[in-house]
Amino acid sequence: MTRTKNDLIELIYNTLQVYSKRDVSNIVENFFELMKKELESHNEVVLSGFGKFRVISKKERMGRNPRTGKSTVIHPRHVVTFRSSLLLRSKINNR
Repeated sequence: MTRTKNDLIELIYNTLQVYSKRDVSNIVENFFELMKKELESHNEVVLSGFGKFRVISKKERMGRNPRTGKSTVIHPRHVVTFRSSLLLRSKINNR
């Protein structure tokens, strides 16, 4: 099941029932903006018990278009990676 930001806002709003939906929306939006800013600055974002987001640099390399088979250059870029915490992994694996 795919969850959207609106689904998350609705879930938090219904669970807490303390804040207005507008307040919950602002909290969620601000949280994601803060995460984006940290990752744009190449800082790690660690959420204890959940996992770690970080930016890694990938070097230029040769690749192949799977449709045409033609070789092409894949330019250097930065990508965000996620590594789940041991706690999350054990919960996913029912341990």
